[in-house]
Amino acid sequence: MKDFHQSPNFREGKFVNLIPTDMNTGFKDTVSMLKDFLKPHPNRKPTTPIAVESVGLAPNRDLKQTKVTWLGHSALLLEVDGKTLLLDPMLGATPSPVPPFGGKRYSKEAPLKIEDLPPIDAVLLSHDHYDHLDTPSIKKLKDKVRKFFVPLGVGSHLVRWGVDPAKIKEHDWWDETEFAGLKLVCTPARHFSGRSLTDRNTTLWASWVILGEQSKIYFSGDSGYGPHFQEIGEKLGPFDLTFMECGQYDERWSTIHMMPEQTVQAHLDVKGNLLIPIHWAAFTLAFHSWTDPIERVTQAAREHGVSISTPRIGETVHLGAAEYPTSTWWKEQS
Repeated sequence: MKDFHQSPNFREGKFVNLIPTDMNTGFKDTVSMLKDFLKPHPNRKPTTPIAVESVGLAPNRDLKQTKVTWLGHSALLLEVDGKTLLLDPMLGATPSPVPPFGGKRYSKEAPLKIEDLPPIDAVLLSHDHYDHLDTPSIKKLKDKVRKFFVPLGVGSHLVRWGVDPAKIKEHDWWDETEFAGLKLVCTPARHFSGRSLTDRNTTLWASWVILGEQSKIYFSGDSGYGPHFQEIGEKLGPFDLTFMECGQYDERWSTIHMMPEQTVQAHLDVKGNLLIPIHWAAFTLAFHSWTDPIERVTQAAREHGVSISTPRIGETVHLGAAEYPTSTWWKEQS
């Protein structure tokens, strides 16, 4: 594992954001959130389970083709230059260490079973929150994966769950690594970390850049809006495809989760071409309507002339296709 105590992003025993990021809500905000929690809101989740597409797992024979399958929330199955990658593969039933209190996945199950996956070249993790780093998923995946690429400190979780330390590579922001013909760059995000009340910000959070021969891809992880997007775009853009967080937001914690309009601006900042919004349609982790993220982000994309794809969960997007999935499938969901 990499020694992170020398990282410029680690100060006084904690990792820090590039710009001040206040995550402590005052008394007024706490009271208002309690009221929102107790207030009935019939559209915070679908009234019936979301239908998902069955994922086809045939190997990608065309090495020039990049394709991605959204698995719900921020989990993605990415095939690029003949390599198979999983991004934040949270495929469990609930994003909580205490399942009865964490809320259930909107669909009855994830669109694929880990047992059915082919060998995975690499898993990229953005941070250690439960809705991105799921213990049962990692335990089932660990013997299928060649390498895990994670932000500083996150490897300790994987080792505890039985992942061979030799399979894990930890990275600080702006670290670059070559893997199987791909260049992977660990890039900044504006967020926080922690899996309990006592370990906040003891591991790093990140976004990721995947540079292949055929395509350049950006994965935001979780992030509030900030100047890091423009810096990433200037240093590493433009990108053929971006996966941008869009969901679980609130004005009271907008420093750590973007509002949907900021999602589109962040895509423009990194110089993205096709935008796929993620971090929605799987769990209720905020007070907004479950369809609010996609309605607002598609409206903002139209206003800014941004190309956006809205696949169903389990639907595959082929980069460079004549058309991309753009149905308003959520409107069919009761």
